[in-house]
Amino acid sequence: MPTIYLIEGPVGAGKSTYAAALALRTQGLHIALDEWFATLFSPDRPEGDFIAWYIARKERLIGLIWAHAHKVLASGTDAVLELGLIQRHSREAFYQRVRDAGHTLAVHVLDAPLEVRRERVRHRNVEQGPTFSMVVPDHVFDIASSLWEAPDEIETGEHAIEFISPQPS
Repeated sequence: MPTIYLIEGPVGAGKSTYAAALALRTQGLHIALDEWFATLFSPDRPEGDFIAWYIARKERLIGLIWAHAHKVLASGTDAVLELGLIQRHSREAFYQRVRDAGHTLAVHVLDAPLEVRRERVRHRNVEQGPTFSMVVPDHVFDIASSLWEAPDEIETGEHAIEFISPQPS
């Protein structure tokens, strides 16, 4: 039975690099929300307060990715999803979707110290290599980092969550 791998962690933790490698190992399909988001919505991003704008589009895009993941799983292929579910309530809603659909779920969480992540993101902004989707300015990095809620004892007790130590950059 194919598996949904949910890859989560704060910005700059190494999720994209890890997810791409996992997809190769499992012969799965890596679907990264940021990649889709940048292509579909970034040209229309407002100059000022963009949080509400971002959240509305992210929710619609997660629905689209979920529908696509169903097709991937139906083909017998694993889906390696990188969705940016940085808060527990968002992950819980996703866990419920997976349960309701009867799919197998494996959750992998990556993290790294704040300053390591900040430097990775700054480097990625300049290099624009294989894991680059969009420029993440320092103030956006700070907002996203402050919103990250690592899985706690309750969440890890209720779900099969594996904490991954990413490779140093």
